[in-house]
Amino acid sequence: MNATPATSTANDEPRPRGTARPASAGRIALVGTGPGDERLLTLRAAQLLGQADLVISQRQPGPRVRELIAADADLVVLAGGPVAEADPAGPEAAAEPDAKPAADAGEPDLIAAAQAGQLVVRLYDGDPLLDGALPDVRAFAAAGVPFEVVPGVPAATAVPAYAGIPLGRDGRDGGEVRIIQAADASRVTFGPGPLVVQGAEAGPADLGKMLIAAGWPDTTPFAITWDGTTTAQRTVTSTLGRIAADLKAAGVSPVSAGEAVAVVGDAAARQPELSWYETKPLFGWRVLVPRTKADAAAASEQLREQGAIPEEVPTIAVEPPRTPQQMDRAVRGLVTGRYQWVAFTSVNAVRAIREKFEEYGLDARAFAGVKVAAVGDQTAAALKDFGIAPDLVPEGEQSGQGLAEEWPPFDDVLDPINRVLLPRADIATEHLVARLTELGWEAEDVTAYRTVRAAPPPAPIREAIKGGGFDAVLFTSSSTVRNLVGIAGKPHAVTVIAVIGPQTAKTAAEFGLRVDVMAPTPSMPALVEALAEFGAGQRQAALEAGEPLRRPSERRRGARKRLR
Repeated sequence: MNATPATSTANDEPRPRGTARPASAGRIALVGTGPGDERLLTLRAAQLLGQADLVISQRQPGPRVRELIAADADLVVLAGGPVAEADPAGPEAAAEPDAKPAADAGEPDLIAAAQAGQLVVRLYDGDPLLDGALPDVRAFAAAGVPFEVVPGVPAATAVPAYAGIPLGRDGRDGGEVRIIQAADASRVTFGPGPLVVQGAEAGPADLGKMLIAAGWPDTTPFAITWDGTTTAQRTVTSTLGRIAADLKAAGVSPVSAGEAVAVVGDAAARQPELSWYETKPLFGWRVLVPRTKADAAAASEQLREQGAIPEEVPTIAVEPPRTPQQMDRAVRGLVTGRYQWVAFTSVNAVRAIREKFEEYGLDARAFAGVKVAAVGDQTAAALKDFGIAPDLVPEGEQSGQGLAEEWPPFDDVLDPINRVLLPRADIATEHLVARLTELGWEAEDVTAYRTVRAAPPPAPIREAIKGGGFDAVLFTSSSTVRNLVGIAGKPHAVTVIAVIGPQTAKTAAEFGLRVDVMAPTPSMPALVEALAEFGAGQRQAALEAGEPLRRPSERRRGARKRLR
C-alpha cells in the first residue's frame, strides 16, 4: 500500500496556540536529525517541529532542537535514550532550567495519535531510511496513515566531511564509495575507492585485522573519528597494520565511549591536510560565559563558531526598579519633548525603556525629535532592533567614559533644550553624569533597572570552576568578576582569564586572578576574537614544539587524558 503524499496546504502553516488540528490532517513525519550537530537539521524538519502536536525522540533533544518545538507540543523521550550531543558540556548543558519538560517512557501509539488528528514528528538519529526506520515506515503504510520522510544528514558522509576526509573523486581517487557495518568487514574485498565503516568503535584494531585478512594491504590508509560533528570529535589517522600502535600513541582507548566512523583508502591519508573542524582555535574548549542569559546568547554563538563549548552561568539578575515613578515620569517626558538627548549605556537600559513603552502602548515613534546615544555597538544594535538609529556611538572606547569623551557640548543656539535622559542601572558609574554637567547639560539620571547577584549555579558547575574543569572564562565587567567569585568561587589557576578591558583586568587582579587575554576594544565580539587568537597561538606553539595538543583544563594535576 502506498503512502498518502503530504501536500502543501493551509495545514502547513503554524497553527494558533491551543487550537485542535482537524482529524483529516493527522499524519506522521519521520525526521532525520543528523549525526550530532543540531545545526545540520533541515529546513523542512524545523518547520514540522514548529507545527507538531507530538514529538517522539530517541534521545533528549539539545537546546537548538528544543527551541524549534511548538510551545504546546508534547515531547516524549524514549526510556533509556541518551542525551543529545549538541552542546556537549556535560549532562547539565542539555537540561536548561527553562527547558521544555519531556516524558521518559515507552513509545506511544503513533498511528492512533495521527488518526486522532495530530501531527506526530518522530525523530531519528542520522537519516530515517538509512538508520533503522524502515520497519516503522512499513507499519504506517500498512495502517493507511499519511506519512512523510524527511531525510537527515547521514553519519556515513557527514562525519568524514567534518574530519576533512574527501569521499568524492578529484582526479586522484577512483572507484565507488562503499558503506558497511564493522561486523561485515571480513567480507569486503579490496578496491580503489574509499570504504566507510560505521560502528568502528567496537574494535578498530580488530577491524584492521579483518580487512587485511580479506586481502587489503596493511599499508592502506585508515582514519577513525569518534563523536563526529560534535565538539568532542577526535580523529586518528593510521594504516591498517598500525592501528593498535597509533591509537596507543595517541592516548586513545581501544574501545571508545563514543560512536565512531572509519574511512579506509587513499582518502583517509588526506585528513591531516584537510582537517578544518578539529583545528578551530578553541575546538573542544569549555568556556564559561558569566552574564545574564539574554546577553550571553550572541557570545555563545560566536564561541561555537570558534569550536568552543559555551556554558552560560548568570552572575547577575536584572530586576525592575523598586519604585516605577521615575521611569513613568521619564516616559512622559520623552513624549512631551522634555529631553534633547537620551543616552543608553547598556542593552538592559534599552530593554527597560522598550518594555515601559509597550506598557503604555507606545513605540519608537515617540523618539521623534530626540537625539539618541548608545554606549557601544551592542547597545546600538538593540536600539536598531527597536526601530531607532542612534545619533552617537563612540568610535573609540565603548564605555561610559568613552561616550563622555565624545559627547558634544551644549550650544544654547543649536540646542533648544539642555536636558539629557540617562536611563541606567542602579549601580552605574557617575562619570558620565559629571561630564555632561561640565559640558553644560542637565542630566536626569533615572534608575531603569536594578542588578542583583544571581543565585549560585549547580554544584557540578561550581566544582568545575574551582577545580579547573573550564578552559576559559570571559569577564565583561568588574561586577561579573565579583559576582562569579561570590556565588561560585575563584576560577582554577589553569583556566584562561579573558577580560573586556583595563578596569575589569584590575578587578580580576584584586581577586588574585592572572589575566591572559584582554580585548583590544571593549566589546564581546572583540573579546571572543581575542580569546580565539590566544587559543590559535597556543595550538601553533604546541605544534612547533612537537608537543601534544592539550586544552588548558587538561594541564591541571589529575586531569584525565583526552579519550576522543
